[in-house]
Amino acid sequence: MDVSIIEEGGFSYIEEGEGEPIVVLHGLFGALSNFKGVFEHFTKNFKVIIPMMPLYTMPIIDTNVKNLARFLADFMDFKKIEKAHLLGNSLGGHVALVYASKHLDRVKSLILTGSSGLYENTLGGSFPKRGNYDYVKEKVAVTFYDPKHATKVLVDECFDIVNDKGKTVRIISLAKSAIRHNMASELPKMDVPACLIWGRNDTITPPDVAEEFAELLPDADLYWVDQCGHAPMMEQPIEFNTRLSKWLEERFEVAA
Repeated sequence: MDVSIIEEGGFSYIEEGEGEPIVVLHGLFGALSNFKGVFEHFTKNFKVIIPMMPLYTMPIIDTNVKNLARFLADFMDFKKIEKAHLLGNSLGGHVALVYASKHLDRVKSLILTGSSGLYENTLGGSFPKRGNYDYVKEKVAVTFYDPKHATKVLVDECFDIVNDKGKTVRIISLAKSAIRHNMASELPKMDVPACLIWGRNDTITPPDVAEEFAELLPDADLYWVDQCGHAPMMEQPIEFNTRLSKWLEERFEVAA
């Protein structure tokens, strides 16, 4: 994305647009570019903010989902955001849910896509083997319905991460933390509008996970994206943006 990263207050983030804030939360191997389509589409009518979560810089002992939610709370305070739509993919959705469980009064809506928080297969069931590029490429490909989306840039980024010992230890810590922190008992208390946009072919957080989210959240709408895996905003960006725009218009009477 052709946008400058803002560095201030100990945070790194991108921000553009005016209007109600949408705070976007990336996943475990997420990058800002994963939300290129979302950023370009929604900055026309919303203020879209994407913080870079400190996945690889927190002390290892503190590297867990709860502390990422505390990071989000600190970021919201720093930006003086009183209330926001929270949009999270994969681990980012989980962080949004943990934050909402503590600060529901500051959440206007939850927008979850391929979110963890109930059950997930980490990278298709196993952690990538260090040093094995083809294995990493194969595991990145299972993120998508169409493996063509596992571009060399994405695979190279993942390969570099899993071959960095410090990053690998933190990723394992986060993945274990996400599995331990099941949100099933907390979801019924989250009485805010929730939009679930799910890939019909997601193998990491399969369709039954989306259905359980829809059942447990008090005010949720579930939408399926066909021929799509774990990252609808990347694999089917037009359909994702169209569906979310319509939902925001219907629920909040705001142009999207």
